[in-house]
Order: sequence, then C-alpha cells, then structure tokens
Amino acid sequence: MATIVNTHQSAAWNGYEGRHWADHQARYDAVNGGFSDVLLAAVRPGDRVLDVGCGNGQLTRLAARAGGGYAVGVDLSGPMLERARSSAAEEGLPDVEFVRADAQVHPFPPGAFDVALSRFGVMFFADPVAAFANVGRALRPGGRLAFVCLDSFRHGDLGAVLGALAGHLPPPGTDGTGAAEPLSLADPDVVRRVLTAAGFAGVECEPVEAVGTWGRDAADAGRFLAGWGPIRYQLDRVDPATAERARAALVDALRRHEHPSGVRLRGTAWLVTADRPA
Repeated sequence: MATIVNTHQSAAWNGYEGRHWADHQARYDAVNGGFSDVLLAAVRPGDRVLDVGCGNGQLTRLAARAGGGYAVGVDLSGPMLERARSSAAEEGLPDVEFVRADAQVHPFPPGAFDVALSRFGVMFFADPVAAFANVGRALRPGGRLAFVCLDSFRHGDLGAVLGALAGHLPPPGTDGTGAAEPLSLADPDVVRRVLTAAGFAGVECEPVEAVGTWGRDAADAGRFLAGWGPIRYQLDRVDPATAERARAALVDALRRHEHPSGVRLRGTAWLVTADRPA
C-alpha cells in the first residue's frame, strides 16, 4: 500500500467506523444504494472503472456488471475491503479488484481508467485538490468523473431526525480535530473550484435524491443511527443520562418515518460530473 497522508481518516476507517460499516454492510447498502443508478449511468460497455472510497464495494461490483469490464475499488478501510472482496467472490466477479490505498497519493497507472466513480467517498480528503488531481491522472484523456456527495442535511429527512439531538449533544465541529467534514463538498461553488484546480473540465452539479431504509422500525433504526460513527462520537462526549435522553429523542423523531416496509428517509445529494480534458 502506498504512503497514507490522510492519517486521521485512516485511523477512523480502520477502527470503530470501518468495523461498523463492515458489520452492517447490508444496512448501509440499503441506506445509500438508491444513489447507485445515477452513477452507473456514467458507465459505458467495456469501461475500466475506478471506484474511489469504495467501502464495502457494492458500487464497484455493480459498475463491473454495468460495463462488463474491469473495476477497481480503492479505500483506506481494511475491514470494509475484506467484506468487499468476500462479496465479489460470492457473486463470481473475477474482474473486480479491491486495493487498500490513499487515493490522494496512490500511484495509479496513468490513463488506466475510462471512468472514476464514488458514492459518498470523496468528502474526507486531507487535500481535495491533490486527491482529485491524482484521480484525474488515473483517467485516460477524455475520461469521466461522476460522484455523489452530501449537499446539506437540511434538505432531506435525515436533517430533521438529527435535529432532535440538538438539545442534547455538542454541536458538530466543536471537537478541535480539524478533520474533513462530511459536508466539505456541500457547496457547488467549492466543488467547481476544487475540480477546476485539479484539472477537470465541464464540471456539473445536479441535485438528486433517493429513499433509504434505515431499520425495521423506529427503535431498530434508532439503535443503528446511535451506533453510526458521527453520532456515537457525540454520544460519548456527554454523560450517560444525557446520552440516553438523546437516544430516546432520536427514536421519537424516527417514528414519523415508519412504514410497513421499514423506516424510510428521503436523502438528498449532489451528482457531480466532470471530464479529464482530451
């Protein structure tokens, strides 16, 4: 594996955060899988696909099927890549490879891919311009980039649910770590500046939405959300009684989203597309 410069994220994704995502592979796929189709639309027959921040590898495997060609998933997380490799083997996909690497500095073969995709995997770069420039070098001239990133929690159902925690937990971003935030690319102007500086052209940001299933009922979804890394971290910063009140508020907020098929929340994101100039 190449040198890791994003050490904060590497520690998180090889610690509790990565284990939680690996242990709840099906649940996270049910939450985020609705955004896969808008990304797969960028894949053409025979494309060589790079999936950046592939996690448990669902999008990588779908892209390999969609293009009928070679697909590589790259991620920092050892636990998640183990699940990704296991799933690819179970599904009989020999032309899928998973590599543990920091996409910001990994020495990808120049021009080796036709398209680079990412489903919520590009918001945490230590240096986003350097990272996207490195991904761009991995694309052939005329190659394509397509990813989804969070826009703002205010625009979807999750924002209202998380708002129920506001009176119980410290505000996000008050821990002093300086780590990249999930909303680092929520502003399209920031996205355009970053990708242009990284050498991409034709940058477009389109709002998209999808419904995700978070649990069987409010109690089940509440337990899952309380174990999700960002919320668990905040719960650990308060006393046990306050944390319990926060969990109860979370479950109450989820009740209005209960359906016969489970707790369903509408999520919103930006679909970002760009090209490597020919």
